[in-house]
Amino acid sequence: MALLDILVYPDPRLRKQARPIETVDQSVRQLVKDMAQTMYAAPGIGLAATQVNVTKRVVVIDISETHDQLQVFINPVISSFGETIESEEGCLSVPGIIEPVARFSQANVTALDSDGMPIELHTEGLLAICIQHEVDHLDGKVFVDYLSQLKRDRIRKRLVRESHSERPTSCDKENAPVI
Repeated sequence: MALLDILVYPDPRLRKQARPIETVDQSVRQLVKDMAQTMYAAPGIGLAATQVNVTKRVVVIDISETHDQLQVFINPVISSFGETIESEEGCLSVPGIIEPVARFSQANVTALDSDGMPIELHTEGLLAICIQHEVDHLDGKVFVDYLSQLKRDRIRKRLVRESHSERPTSCDKENAPVI
């Protein structure tokens, strides 16, 4: 396994749309392992392949407190529904930034697992938010896209400035998940 480099906003490679996986083979399973190791080391609760400069539709998520319940979604397709809820989100590709984002409270997801077997889940709460966040990455969207232009500009300037010095290692707000 290998730690992968996580792209940092406003890197234009975060805007690339991921391509579907044709066959779940050993290379895809290795990517999943590397992504999981990278996510846990960051630390985060979700990671999309586009965040590590791989334009494949692969997502790993583990919202457990014990970090031992990895979920893998290959070629995920979601349908979101329910009420719109606002919660604070962070992102491994937008380090040190936590902002409120409105998302649907529930999401159905169909995908393949790391063995290439079809899965279908009804998700709610944090898992629903996380899967929506990660699928956005696969579609070339970053959570800051939900913010005002003024906030996006400030975040962009801050992260560009920090990229020339040290990157922050923690979030501004203690309890918000870094997805």
